[in-house]
Amino acid sequence: MTRRPLISGNWKMNNNHYEAIQSVQKLHYLLPKETLEEVDVSIHPPFTDLRSVQTVIEVDEMEFALGAQHCHWEDSGAFTGEVSPAFLEKLNVAYVVAGHSERRELFGETDEMVNRKIVAIQNHQMVPIMCVGETLDEREAGNTETKVLGQVVAGLDGRSNEQIASLVIAYEPIWAIGTGKTATAEDAQTVCAAIRGKVAEIADSATAEAVRIQYGGSVKAANATELMGQPDVDGALVGGASLDPDEFARLIQFSTP
Repeated sequence: MTRRPLISGNWKMNNNHYEAIQSVQKLHYLLPKETLEEVDVSIHPPFTDLRSVQTVIEVDEMEFALGAQHCHWEDSGAFTGEVSPAFLEKLNVAYVVAGHSERRELFGETDEMVNRKIVAIQNHQMVPIMCVGETLDEREAGNTETKVLGQVVAGLDGRSNEQIASLVIAYEPIWAIGTGKTATAEDAQTVCAAIRGKVAEIADSATAEAVRIQYGGSVKAANATELMGQPDVDGALVGGASLDPDEFARLIQFSTP
Protein backbone atom coordinates (compact mmCIF):
# COMPACT_ATOMS: atom_id res chain seq x y z
CA MET A 1 0.00 0.00 0.00
CA THR A 2 1.35 3.44 -0.94
CA ARG A 3 0.57 6.06 1.67
CA ARG A 4 0.66 9.66 0.49
CA PRO A 5 3.31 11.59 2.47
CA LEU A 6 2.21 14.34 4.85
CA ILE A 7 4.68 17.08 5.76
CA SER A 8 3.43 19.32 8.58
CA GLY A 9 5.03 22.61 9.55
CA ASN A 10 4.56 23.36 13.26
CA TRP A 11 5.47 27.00 13.79
CA LYS A 12 4.97 26.77 17.58
CA MET A 13 4.92 30.26 19.15
CA ASN A 14 6.51 32.04 16.19
CA ASN A 15 5.31 34.41 13.44
CA ASN A 16 2.67 37.08 13.90
CA HIS A 17 -0.10 37.15 11.32
CA TYR A 18 1.77 39.50 8.98
CA GLU A 19 4.82 37.25 9.03
CA ALA A 20 2.57 34.21 8.60
CA ILE A 21 1.05 35.58 5.40
CA GLN A 22 4.49 36.32 3.95
CA SER A 23 5.84 32.89 4.89
CA VAL A 24 2.95 30.97 3.36
CA GLN A 25 3.06 33.01 0.16
CA LYS A 26 6.81 32.53 -0.23
CA LEU A 27 6.58 28.79 0.49
CA HIS A 28 3.91 28.35 -2.15
CA TYR A 29 5.96 30.32 -4.67
CA LEU A 30 8.99 28.10 -4.05
CA LEU A 31 7.23 24.75 -4.45
CA PRO A 32 6.74 23.25 -7.92
CA LYS A 33 3.21 22.20 -8.75
CA GLU A 34 4.40 18.63 -9.32
CA THR A 35 5.60 18.39 -5.73
CA LEU A 36 2.25 19.48 -4.34
CA GLU A 37 0.57 16.84 -6.49
CA GLU A 38 2.58 14.14 -4.70
CA VAL A 39 2.84 15.38 -1.10
CA ASP A 40 0.28 16.74 1.36
CA VAL A 41 1.49 19.84 3.24
CA SER A 42 -0.15 21.23 6.36
CA ILE A 43 0.74 24.55 8.01
CA HIS A 44 0.21 24.90 11.77
CA PRO A 45 0.57 28.56 12.79
CA PRO A 46 -0.26 30.11 16.18
CA PHE A 47 -3.97 30.62 16.86
CA THR A 48 -3.83 34.38 16.14
CA ASP A 49 -2.62 33.60 12.60
CA LEU A 50 -5.20 31.00 11.65
CA ARG A 51 -7.76 33.28 10.03
CA SER A 52 -5.09 35.14 8.05
CA VAL A 53 -3.48 31.94 6.80
CA GLN A 54 -6.89 30.43 6.00
CA THR A 55 -7.75 33.46 3.87
CA VAL A 56 -4.48 33.37 1.95
CA ILE A 57 -4.72 29.64 1.28
CA GLU A 58 -8.32 29.85 0.08
CA VAL A 59 -8.14 33.09 -1.92
CA ASP A 60 -4.91 32.09 -3.69
CA GLU A 61 -6.10 28.47 -4.07
CA MET A 62 -2.94 27.07 -2.50
CA GLU A 63 -2.52 23.32 -2.21
CA PHE A 64 -1.90 23.58 1.53
CA ALA A 65 -4.02 22.29 4.41
CA LEU A 66 -4.56 24.52 7.42
CA GLY A 67 -3.56 23.00 10.74
CA ALA A 68 -3.82 23.93 14.41
CA GLN A 69 -1.30 23.20 17.14
CA HIS A 70 -3.71 22.25 19.90
CA CYS A 71 -7.33 22.42 21.07
CA HIS A 72 -9.52 21.67 24.08
CA TRP A 73 -11.83 18.66 24.12
CA GLU A 74 -14.96 20.67 24.99
CA ASP A 75 -16.86 22.78 22.47
CA SER A 76 -17.41 25.63 24.95
CA GLY A 77 -17.21 26.47 28.62
CA ALA A 78 -15.18 28.14 31.35
CA PHE A 79 -11.74 27.28 29.95
CA THR A 80 -9.95 30.62 29.76
CA GLY A 81 -7.15 30.62 27.21
CA GLU A 82 -8.25 27.42 25.49
CA VAL A 83 -9.55 27.03 21.94
CA SER A 84 -12.62 25.01 21.00
CA PRO A 85 -12.46 22.37 18.25
CA ALA A 86 -15.75 23.81 17.02
CA PHE A 87 -13.99 27.13 16.40
CA LEU A 88 -11.25 25.41 14.42
CA GLU A 89 -13.75 23.55 12.29
CA LYS A 90 -15.37 26.87 11.30
CA LEU A 91 -11.97 28.07 10.04
CA ASN A 92 -11.70 25.00 7.78
CA VAL A 93 -8.83 23.59 9.81
CA ALA A 94 -7.98 20.14 8.45
CA TYR A 95 -5.38 18.83 10.93
CA VAL A 96 -4.96 19.37 14.68
CA VAL A 97 -1.90 18.30 16.66
CA ALA A 98 -2.78 16.43 19.86
CA GLY A 99 -0.33 15.55 22.61
CA HIS A 100 2.75 17.33 21.28
CA SER A 101 5.65 16.63 23.63
CA GLU A 102 5.83 20.29 24.64
CA ARG A 103 2.16 20.16 25.66
CA ARG A 104 2.79 16.97 27.62
CA GLU A 105 6.07 18.07 29.21
CA LEU A 106 5.43 21.78 29.83
CA PHE A 107 1.66 21.87 30.35
CA GLY A 108 0.96 18.52 31.96
CA GLU A 109 -1.20 16.93 29.27
CA THR A 110 -1.93 13.32 30.14
CA ASP A 111 -2.70 10.35 27.90
CA GLU A 112 -6.35 10.64 28.95
CA MET A 113 -6.47 14.30 27.92
CA VAL A 114 -4.91 13.48 24.58
CA ASN A 115 -7.49 10.77 23.98
CA ARG A 116 -10.33 13.17 24.76
CA LYS A 117 -8.88 15.67 22.29
CA ILE A 118 -8.63 13.03 19.57
CA VAL A 119 -12.31 12.20 20.08
CA ALA A 120 -13.26 15.90 19.90
CA ILE A 121 -11.14 16.57 16.82
CA GLN A 122 -12.67 13.68 14.93
CA ASN A 123 -16.16 14.64 16.08
CA HIS A 124 -15.57 17.91 14.23
CA GLN A 125 -14.42 16.22 11.01
CA MET A 126 -10.77 17.18 11.45
CA VAL A 127 -7.77 14.87 11.46
CA PRO A 128 -5.74 14.46 14.66
CA ILE A 129 -1.96 14.27 14.47
CA MET A 130 -1.35 12.28 17.64
CA CYS A 131 2.18 12.77 18.96
CA VAL A 132 4.07 10.10 20.88
CA GLY A 133 7.68 9.98 22.04
CA GLU A 134 10.18 9.21 24.77
CA THR A 135 12.60 11.26 26.87
CA LEU A 136 16.38 10.80 26.78
CA ASP A 137 16.29 8.99 30.14
CA GLU A 138 13.63 6.59 28.84
CA ARG A 139 15.62 5.99 25.68
CA GLU A 140 18.85 5.29 27.55
CA ALA A 141 17.00 2.91 29.88
CA GLY A 142 15.78 0.92 26.88
CA ASN A 143 12.15 1.92 27.44
CA THR A 144 11.44 3.62 24.11
CA GLU A 145 8.88 1.14 22.83
CA THR A 146 7.24 0.71 26.24
CA LYS A 147 6.67 4.46 26.51
CA VAL A 148 5.72 5.09 22.89
CA LEU A 149 3.41 2.12 22.44
CA GLY A 150 1.74 2.85 25.77
CA GLN A 151 0.91 6.33 24.49
CA VAL A 152 -0.43 4.82 21.25
CA VAL A 153 -2.74 2.44 23.11
CA ALA A 154 -4.03 5.20 25.41
CA GLY A 155 -4.52 7.72 22.63
CA LEU A 156 -6.51 5.33 20.44
CA ASP A 157 -8.69 4.01 23.24
CA GLY A 158 -12.33 3.73 22.15
CA ARG A 159 -11.65 4.61 18.51
CA SER A 160 -13.08 2.45 15.73
CA ASN A 161 -10.87 0.92 13.04
CA GLU A 162 -12.16 3.49 10.56
CA GLN A 163 -11.37 6.37 12.92
CA ILE A 164 -7.88 5.03 13.59
CA ALA A 165 -7.17 4.56 9.88
CA SER A 166 -8.03 8.20 9.18
CA LEU A 167 -5.72 9.80 11.74
CA VAL A 168 -1.99 10.51 11.76
CA ILE A 169 0.50 9.36 14.38
CA ALA A 170 3.70 11.37 14.80
CA TYR A 171 6.69 9.75 16.46
CA GLU A 172 8.67 12.64 17.91
CA PRO A 173 11.41 11.59 20.35
CA ILE A 174 11.49 14.28 23.00
CA TRP A 175 15.29 14.15 23.17
CA ALA A 176 15.51 15.18 19.49
CA ILE A 177 13.16 18.18 19.51
CA GLY A 178 15.00 21.47 19.11
CA THR A 179 18.31 19.88 20.13
CA GLY A 180 19.80 19.32 16.69
CA LYS A 181 19.88 15.60 17.47
CA THR A 182 17.93 13.34 15.16
CA ALA A 183 17.12 9.67 15.40
CA THR A 184 18.91 7.74 12.70
CA ALA A 185 16.74 6.67 9.80
CA GLU A 186 17.02 3.11 11.08
CA ASP A 187 15.93 4.11 14.59
CA ALA A 188 12.99 6.08 13.21
CA GLN A 189 11.97 3.11 11.07
CA THR A 190 12.22 0.70 14.01
CA VAL A 191 9.90 2.77 16.20
CA CYS A 192 7.48 3.65 13.40
CA ALA A 193 7.27 -0.03 12.44
CA ALA A 194 6.56 -0.89 16.09
CA ILE A 195 3.79 1.72 16.14
CA ARG A 196 2.26 0.22 13.00
CA GLY A 197 2.49 -3.21 14.57
CA LYS A 198 0.69 -1.99 17.69
CA VAL A 199 -2.06 -0.45 15.56
CA ALA A 200 -2.50 -3.84 13.90
CA GLU A 201 -2.93 -5.40 17.36
CA ILE A 202 -5.42 -2.75 18.44
CA ALA A 203 -7.38 -2.79 15.17
CA ASP A 204 -6.31 -4.97 12.24
CA SER A 205 -3.65 -5.14 9.54
CA ALA A 206 -5.66 -3.13 7.01
CA THR A 207 -6.05 -0.29 9.52
CA ALA A 208 -2.35 -0.41 10.33
CA GLU A 209 -1.47 -0.21 6.65
CA ALA A 210 -3.76 2.79 6.16
CA VAL A 211 -2.62 4.97 9.08
CA ARG A 212 0.06 7.55 8.28
CA ILE A 213 3.04 7.77 10.65
CA GLN A 214 5.23 10.85 10.68
CA TYR A 215 8.66 11.34 12.21
CA GLY A 216 9.38 14.57 14.07
CA GLY A 217 12.56 15.77 15.77
CA SER A 218 15.10 18.11 14.14
CA VAL A 219 14.00 17.16 10.62
CA LYS A 220 15.81 19.24 8.00
CA ALA A 221 16.24 19.22 4.24
CA ALA A 222 19.59 17.51 4.76
CA ASN A 223 18.12 14.43 6.45
CA ALA A 224 14.62 14.36 4.96
CA THR A 225 15.40 12.08 2.03
CA GLU A 226 16.88 9.34 4.22
CA LEU A 227 14.10 9.57 6.80
CA MET A 228 11.31 9.61 4.23
CA GLY A 229 12.89 6.67 2.45
CA GLN A 230 11.99 4.35 5.33
CA PRO A 231 8.99 2.10 4.59
CA ASP A 232 7.03 3.01 7.72
CA VAL A 233 7.81 6.75 7.76
CA ASP A 234 5.02 8.51 5.86
CA GLY A 235 5.97 12.11 6.44
CA ALA A 236 7.40 14.57 8.92
CA LEU A 237 6.24 16.87 11.70
CA VAL A 238 8.68 19.74 11.26
CA GLY A 239 9.41 22.43 13.83
CA GLY A 240 12.24 24.94 13.39
CA ALA A 241 12.96 24.12 9.76
CA SER A 242 9.38 25.00 8.79
CA LEU A 243 9.91 28.62 9.85
CA ASP A 244 12.29 29.23 6.95
CA PRO A 245 10.32 28.97 3.67
CA ASP A 246 13.49 28.21 1.68
CA GLU A 247 14.54 25.37 3.98
CA PHE A 248 11.00 24.04 4.30
CA ALA A 249 10.51 24.03 0.53
CA ARG A 250 13.74 22.05 0.07
CA LEU A 251 12.63 19.64 2.79
CA ILE A 252 9.25 19.07 1.18
CA GLN A 253 10.84 18.47 -2.23
CA PHE A 254 13.38 16.02 -0.82
CA SER A 255 10.44 14.17 0.69
CA THR A 256 8.72 13.46 -2.62
CA PRO A 257 8.34 9.75 -3.46
